[in-house]
Amino acid sequence: MKLMIDARYTRIGVHDGISRYTASLLTALKDLQDAGHPAVPQDLQLAMVISDERQLEMLPELPHVKICSPTSPLEPTAALQINRYRPEVVFSPMQTLGLGGWGRKFKLILTLHDLIYYAHPDPPGFLPAPVRAGWRVFHTTYAPQRFLLNRADAVVTVSETTAGLMRQHSLTSKPLHVLPNAPQDRIKSQDQALSLLPQRTKDLIYMGSFMPYKNVETLIAAMGSLPDYTLHLLSRISPARQRELEPKAGPNIVFHNGVDEETYTALLGTAAALLTASKDEGYGLPVVEAQSAGCPVVLSDIPIFREIAPSAFFANANFPSEFARAVRDLEDPQAAKYRVEGGLADAARYSWNTSAIKLLNLLSEL
Repeated sequence: MKLMIDARYTRIGVHDGISRYTASLLTALKDLQDAGHPAVPQDLQLAMVISDERQLEMLPELPHVKICSPTSPLEPTAALQINRYRPEVVFSPMQTLGLGGWGRKFKLILTLHDLIYYAHPDPPGFLPAPVRAGWRVFHTTYAPQRFLLNRADAVVTVSETTAGLMRQHSLTSKPLHVLPNAPQDRIKSQDQALSLLPQRTKDLIYMGSFMPYKNVETLIAAMGSLPDYTLHLLSRISPARQRELEPKAGPNIVFHNGVDEETYTALLGTAAALLTASKDEGYGLPVVEAQSAGCPVVLSDIPIFREIAPSAFFANANFPSEFARAVRDLEDPQAAKYRVEGGLADAARYSWNTSAIKLLNLLSEL
């Protein structure tokens, strides 16, 4: 069986959410195959589809083919380009492949990570202007989404919360499967995590985009009540968005504009907490990454966070004072210990190997 994974959404240099999802699933599939795991078909041929050779730096060493970029005018012919390599199944980490896989000669699995942009229609700023315009039109109605998803042979999402929303809006009549995100393997034992508690500093971290629905403004406002703490905004940010936020930010807020994996891992090991006031998410990968590293989390009280991180401190997304109070509550060693132990248990429910095995099981059903 020849399985091709569409890795064209892999970012260059630093992963975003979709990029990490793709790379982590590929790595887990390769590891399972190398280990001879019984879930892996003996005749499995695993390959990646890329659009830029530089993407290979962020991906495992696997056979690959190169076709057009997903934002290229040639994207409607993507399936025709892939046909040349005769895959039996293609997995896309997004909800489209060309025009719904037009002209394909393979089974197709599509992924819908969330329904965020129906409630928050501003598209990512890095997309070309014509793509952003099409994005807005696409999200004015569920009809285009239904058309694309129903062109697949099966559909995947990353959480039970999103799966429930998809069923609520009747987004697909195809089989729907949940293949969750998962944390990286940062801390292996509860003893290790608890041993770091006395060393935790008064640093707070935020990892995520600066799109309006992420509601970073609430975190910035909360820091006015936490003058003895420093909030590190770790992700890349556009100059325009930084200029918008800086007048609201006090001296205890640092814009990093992107950090490498080593810095991120080190901060997860020493920070007092990871914070997010997001108003919508499909999963929330930084949350489980923090929990798996023994870092407490303070989160907006939304359904997806209740699903993936039930042991977190929760706060109303519109009330900075609640975030500040939760951070103060973590100053109690017993409260911090309780949240760390619970967070480790929350994160342990997810692993990339488990998600990869679910994908392999799905292949057998097609």
